[in-house]
Amino acid sequence: MKVLIVGGGGREHAIAWKLSMSSKVDKIYCAPGNAGIEKIAQCVNINANDIKGLIDFAKEEKIDMTVVGMDDPLVAGIVDEFEKENLRIFGPRKNAAIIEGSKAFSKELMKKYNIPTAKYSTFDNYDDAYTYVKKGDFPVVVKADGLALGKGVLICNTLEEAEAALKQIMIDKKFGESGNKVVIEEFLTGPEVSVLSFCDGKTIVPMVSAQDHKRAFDNDKGLNTGGMGAFSPSRFYTKEVACECMEKIFKPTVSALANEGREFKGIIFFGLMITKDGPKVIEYNARFGDPETQAVLPILETDIFDIFNACIDQKLETLDIKWSDNASCCVIMASGGYPESYKKGYEITGLEVCENKEDLFVFHAGTKIENGKIVTNGGRVIGVTALGENLEEAVKKAYDTIDTINFKDRHFRKDIGIK
Repeated sequence: MKVLIVGGGGREHAIAWKLSMSSKVDKIYCAPGNAGIEKIAQCVNINANDIKGLIDFAKEEKIDMTVVGMDDPLVAGIVDEFEKENLRIFGPRKNAAIIEGSKAFSKELMKKYNIPTAKYSTFDNYDDAYTYVKKGDFPVVVKADGLALGKGVLICNTLEEAEAALKQIMIDKKFGESGNKVVIEEFLTGPEVSVLSFCDGKTIVPMVSAQDHKRAFDNDKGLNTGGMGAFSPSRFYTKEVACECMEKIFKPTVSALANEGREFKGIIFFGLMITKDGPKVIEYNARFGDPETQAVLPILETDIFDIFNACIDQKLETLDIKWSDNASCCVIMASGGYPESYKKGYEITGLEVCENKEDLFVFHAGTKIENGKIVTNGGRVIGVTALGENLEEAVKKAYDTIDTINFKDRHFRKDIGIK
């Protein structure tokens, strides 16, 4: 079987690596890919948002399945367009991917179907939004409605910070059209947990839990990023919490989408907060998370190609998905200056330390090959994932490995898996 992966980050590298283990997969392509993916797949120079180009390539190469890693093409309707051409593809259609494409839509869905989440209001006018925050309590959370590379959520401790956030999003258009509308939420407290789930439109099967680290610096300081690291499983996601989430959040979400005529096939990512009043939804994503995927997929034992097929064919209930008992820790090595300005093109050395290891993996994100060398080509450069019998062992292995990998101005948090 031939598989095409759409995307070029660490998440897509992890997906490609896992698919390469399937005896049913003969050839993997990735558009556009990166330097790490190039070692296990054929990278093709097609932008992930070039839906027509991807369709033409899939037809020409007789691709048996396309797997979409990124949010942008999903929200733009890549699945719908592939299906019109009778091309097999894994991911939600446009009308289901809206759970990530519009935070306002998601909040309304949760409200309508009594799915626990933070209290909120939505605004498409700056003056109205500012008047609202002036009358409210702090801290407050201001979110751009649309896609913003994981950076469109701002926690505001004062009215001045809220005013600045609203100006950034709605007036300065820092996130483009995604800021035409904002969601303003109450500030919840408690540990955050990420639960990625396989879904076929009827059945939902949660993966092992994970915990992300969004802020750029240690102790959750600095700006929001796409994610500076993750570990799995979460210490806070107990069996009792998992059962409550399944009955009050996971199943009701799948049923709500189906009831609205938005059947969801693919990956539903539940961003949760475990509050004193129980688990609540912070956000939905319509695809694998990054870097959670790099932490979770190494402990998946079932053939992921079989899982993708079962989701597409609505046969997920027939699978018994297995996971190892290992803990994992993924630490992101980023370019200095990320998530704001940073330079590219620095050579990366020491990557060979993880080659042919069963408990260590380097998943490339912002890398490319230049003059025969692997160099930096993005904000988040690589993710170092380590497995251990417990989380402490996994964390130590990951950081010991990072000590051997170098590039100019490298930056990483030193507290992943500690909290």
